[in-house]
Amino acid sequence: MPFQYLEMAIDREQEEAAAKGKEYHLRARWWLHRRPGSEMRAALVPLQRCIITPRHSKFRLFAWLSLETLPDNALYVFARDDDYFLGVLHSRIHEVWARAQGTQVREVESGFRYTPTSTFETFPFPWPPGSEPKNSPLVKAIAKAACELVAKRDAWLNPPDASAEELKARTLTNLYNARPAWLVDVHRKLDEAVFAAYGWPATLSDAELLERLLKLNHERAA
Repeated sequence: MPFQYLEMAIDREQEEAAAKGKEYHLRARWWLHRRPGSEMRAALVPLQRCIITPRHSKFRLFAWLSLETLPDNALYVFARDDDYFLGVLHSRIHEVWARAQGTQVREVESGFRYTPTSTFETFPFPWPPGSEPKNSPLVKAIAKAACELVAKRDAWLNPPDASAEELKARTLTNLYNARPAWLVDVHRKLDEAVFAAYGWPATLSDAELLERLLKLNHERAA
C-alpha cells in the first residue's frame, strides 16, 4: 500500500506539473539529481585523472582525484590531467588572485570561497589555457615542481606503517597549518617556475602582483 500510494501521488503531481508547464521532464525523473553534472562527466571521459579544489577552504589547495570517484558540489573540478596546469593553479600567483577576487566566508581563519566565474575564468595564465607550449622548458619546469610537491605531500599524508589514528591527523589542512620547511621549499620552487613563465621577478609584493595580473587580464580581454 505505501508503494501504491507513492506511485499514485507522484503520477498526480506529474500531471499537475505538466498541466502548468513546470519542467515536466524533471518531474518525470524525480529520483535523479536536478543537475547531474553531464558536462563535467563528458569532459572527464578522455582523462586519466582530474584536478579538484574545495569550494570553501582556509588554504587554496589543489589535488588530483581519481576518476573512480565522482565529485559532488562541495568541490570544483578542472578537466585537465597535466602537471603544468595543477602547478599554475597551486602557485602563489593564482592564490593571490583568487583571494582578491573570491569572497570571505567569515573571519580569515575560516577560509574563503573559490568562485569559478570571478577567480578562475578571469585569471590570466602565463598562456591562455590550451595554447601553452608543451615542449617549452618553462612549462616543463612548472610540471616538474608540481610533481615534486604532490609526491612529497602524498608521502607525508600516507607514511608507511602508520596507524589508523596517525593517518587521521595527517590531513592537508594540518600539513599547511604546520608548514614544515620541506613544504615551504617545494612551494618556493614551484612559485619560481611559475614566475619565470610570466617573465616576472619572484620578489613581487601581493599588490604589485595583482597590478600586473590585472593589466594582463585587460590585455587578454581586449
